[in-house]
Amino acid sequence: MEAEFWHEKWQTNDIGFHQMAAHPMLVAHVEQLGLEPGRRLFLPLCGKTRDIAWLLSKGYRVAGAELSHIAVEQLFEELGLEPDITTIGALKCYRAKHIDIYVGDIFALTPTTLGPVDGIYDRAALVALPEAMRARYTEHVMQMTNDAPQLLITFEYDQRLMAGPPFSITADELRQHYGRHYAITPLASATVEGGLKGQCDAVEKVWLLQTPKN
Repeated sequence: MEAEFWHEKWQTNDIGFHQMAAHPMLVAHVEQLGLEPGRRLFLPLCGKTRDIAWLLSKGYRVAGAELSHIAVEQLFEELGLEPDITTIGALKCYRAKHIDIYVGDIFALTPTTLGPVDGIYDRAALVALPEAMRARYTEHVMQMTNDAPQLLITFEYDQRLMAGPPFSITADELRQHYGRHYAITPLASATVEGGLKGQCDAVEKVWLLQTPKN
């Protein structure tokens, strides 16, 4: 997926993927990560998701990566925070108390720049990327975060009926990308009411990815 695709979405306010409340699967299952308040969660391709406000309200610290500066500026405006903006290589970092959002190409984000994270919440990244990019993305995120545990949301539907994004991700594909690093546990699933974008039947699923315990 070309960066220009997402820039145009934000420039034209074509953001039907944005929801006005925290995702119910996050609210119901974040405790599965086993992280106490004060721990730092990484949200790849975060946009201006209301999940961030909810996580901050629960005492978590948040780090995010997002391509669009428009999304990030709107995020901080909606949070009522005035960010400190710095340039780090090819990225800009928008920072305020308990929140750091890195703006630019996620593949330019390094472990040193990101810093330590305790968990990952991937609601919108893996499903936003076409198949050809997903292997590179998953390896990059695992390398950046030292295989931190993940709460991951996916969709499953007949990909022939809709081009995506969001794309359909099967359990087999998850095992292909993550199986060497994580134990993959399905937590819950729900039928998408009205179909995905009103075009086709779909199931939304939430998964827990954890490194196997010795």
